[in-house]
Amino acid sequence: MTVPIALPPAPVAVAELSLERPDELHRPGRGEVFSPHGRVLALIRHHGQPLGLLTAEADAADPGALCRALSAAAARDLDPPAPLPGTSTGSPSTAPAEAAGTPLVSVVVCTHDRADLLPRSLDALLTGTYRHIEVIVVDNAPSDRATELLVRHRYSDRVRYLHEPVPGLARARNRGLAVARGEICAFADDDLLIDAGWAAALVEGFRSVPGVGCVTGLVLPAELDTRAQIALEQYCGYAKGFTVRSWSLHDPGDDPLFPFATGRLGTGANMAFHTGLLRSIGGFDPATSTGTPARGGEDLLSFLQVLTTGHTVVYRPDALVWHPHRRSMEALTTQVFGFGIGFGAYLAAATRHQPRLLAALLARVPRGVRQTLRRGTPTGQRRDPLMAHLGRMELLGLLYGPLCYLRSMRVQHRADTSARP
Repeated sequence: MTVPIALPPAPVAVAELSLERPDELHRPGRGEVFSPHGRVLALIRHHGQPLGLLTAEADAADPGALCRALSAAAARDLDPPAPLPGTSTGSPSTAPAEAAGTPLVSVVVCTHDRADLLPRSLDALLTGTYRHIEVIVVDNAPSDRATELLVRHRYSDRVRYLHEPVPGLARARNRGLAVARGEICAFADDDLLIDAGWAAALVEGFRSVPGVGCVTGLVLPAELDTRAQIALEQYCGYAKGFTVRSWSLHDPGDDPLFPFATGRLGTGANMAFHTGLLRSIGGFDPATSTGTPARGGEDLLSFLQVLTTGHTVVYRPDALVWHPHRRSMEALTTQVFGFGIGFGAYLAAATRHQPRLLAALLARVPRGVRQTLRRGTPTGQRRDPLMAHLGRMELLGLLYGPLCYLRSMRVQHRADTSARP
């Protein structure tokens, strides 16, 4: 499930602290040493493995006090577990890249008019610890040739460039899936800060238990500079915790909304599939997609389809990326409304693809509504007005979702018809 982060209402600096170098704080995903001021939220790592998040206050008179406080809190509250399977005691997930029979990973990065942000993700993928990868950039309905020129001139033969003219993230992902040569096909957003051990951790997720069809990873906020960014983390966030988990129809866990609440398994910003399995279920439904009236849901639908084909979804916290949240309250409200639309569209698509699921879905609707209305507020506490507003916006979007899915289906049909010779 989503793990809300306890945060103060004021901006907080985000950092990383390795217990092997406890006197240094690093900027998320960049490795740059810095000395933050004020409140700090730090990811604590042990031999590269993420252990948890801790907060502390920087002392201008004693710069080293912050690191000492975080290290002491980590020793007290975060007992370092045994290394995750496939990780070494030196740096995160270096061993699998040298192992015999290492699978090729195709990483599909879909983008739309973000040539300024894209190099950050591409550079991280190309310099990560896992070397047996191919990187595919899918340029989705671009307004100019900036992304094409960037890839062809700066990355030449290291990155494959594809153009997908029809808007929609699902179409862009399917375009990359169609040409992927890897046994594993991973997907990353174009604005992410990607950890060096990300691809290796995903590979180990597929090796961890039999029958794995999909692996998801940890998504943390790259910055918490505005009230809107903090509110998103309090309301829903993307983090799913720091414990390896797996789900299947044979082992559903204790979630009463399983298997429909697939957002608790991961997010489209950080996911990978067995390429053959994803192709066999038809890839991503273009009518549930960011960039269409449905506004999203193709990742949730793919998780459900993996489960209903009898495969397992695994979550690995060491498959880590950092996500830059939207900065304004207006953008946050629009985003949460879109979350609701996307989830409603996903549920409509799920019952369209598998009508037998409808009865089980309807039985879970009341509980799901109650949980949404309480989201962002700890049990027993008074409902925060902002969290209540976001909950109402998400539910309103949920009601619109099925209608938006139908509109999106018509849009996709027209696009397919016009594309035929």
